[in-house]
Amino acid sequence: MKEHKYILEPYKGMNTRYRCPSCQQRDKTFSLYIDTETGEHIHPTVGRCNRESNCGHHYTPKQYFQDNSISFDTPQPKAYKPRPVTPLPKPVSFIPVEVFKASLKAHETNHFVQFLINLFGVEVASQLVSRYFIATSKHWNGATVFWQIDTQGKVRTGKIMLYSPTTGKRVKNLELPVYWVHKALKQPEFELRQCLFGEHLLIDKTKPVAIVESEKTAVIASGYLPQFIWVAVGSLTNLNAEKCSILKGRTVTLFPDLNGFDKWSSKAKELSHLAQFTVSDLLERKATEAERKQGFDLADYLIKYDYKAFALPEPEATEPPPAVQPLVEVKPFEQPEPVYYFNKPEQPKPENWEQDITELENYFTGIALPTQPVKLNRCSTITDCSQFIESHFATVKANNGKRTFLPYLNRLQELKQVLTTNLN
Repeated sequence: MKEHKYILEPYKGMNTRYRCPSCQQRDKTFSLYIDTETGEHIHPTVGRCNRESNCGHHYTPKQYFQDNSISFDTPQPKAYKPRPVTPLPKPVSFIPVEVFKASLKAHETNHFVQFLINLFGVEVASQLVSRYFIATSKHWNGATVFWQIDTQGKVRTGKIMLYSPTTGKRVKNLELPVYWVHKALKQPEFELRQCLFGEHLLIDKTKPVAIVESEKTAVIASGYLPQFIWVAVGSLTNLNAEKCSILKGRTVTLFPDLNGFDKWSSKAKELSHLAQFTVSDLLERKATEAERKQGFDLADYLIKYDYKAFALPEPEATEPPPAVQPLVEVKPFEQPEPVYYFNKPEQPKPENWEQDITELENYFTGIALPTQPVKLNRCSTITDCSQFIESHFATVKANNGKRTFLPYLNRLQELKQVLTTNLN
């Protein structure tokens, strides 16, 4: 098979595409012809625009040689130059471990941590800070660092942001509302390759994965719905194949902000070769018109509720969970229990619910139970009171004093309060 002497330059990145001399689009839409023997371009006008329907410029080598009285078969009198060798990609850079460790303090001054304490209490806030290695920066007073740690325990970079300690909203009236640790370190040779925020948690293969846009949302959602591994891509446009390659073979649910449902639905199809993606329409169904205008995200929706209302009882484990392989360098999973960055709460004492159970039984047997559905709270409606009471009493009696099953007792007490209010 005879090879052509002149061909369009093969695509090797945007550096091999140029501005079309005809349509002058800003985007690089123009492919130049090259001499396959020398690797040289024939002329800056000899090529083809890929905007075929809008431009259609195609100036061939033959036309150029004819227009300039050059023999088409005669090589141009140019000195031979070897084709440039594509340089190997530079190795990924990482944040020094000592910089990372030094940031894991001064949480009492961290505005976002203060918001988590107000939302969840000290114990749960400490668990979230430990789980995601939420750090503190001096870049702004009260600023937060969200570290990007990969599954090898390597710290890729950290995003620095400032939040309100009361609302949890990001402070945007700054010259640069988002800053980066690798820039603050002023390392000109730093080769950045970002990963998912929370990626270090993916060494746990037992849970499905949930993806949101912002780091703040991932942390908060993890407190409400811990049955998922919550990770963040950083922005609407950062959901891509490079970041999601670590999810190969996983079950993943996407929770886009209100302005991103259509875009992420399209992305889910694009990335379907990597994982089993589902796109949640929760916000699309629940949001009011005002919330749509504000561009609500999942965290904005969740914080309207008490996180305890989302808690589900878990059966007590009969065997200890399998050991998790420790990570390199940082080794976040070597902690045998959550690290409390604040005053550690007192350990709960063994309980006995006999008196509570007796009082509740006396109350429910002494009233006429409603036959209509009863709204227990904003999240729950009881359709059959008699069956609900019977099943809950069976559970609390069989697990008396076990805190895992305390929500069952709490729901019975909550029902008593609702019925008492209705009767009065």
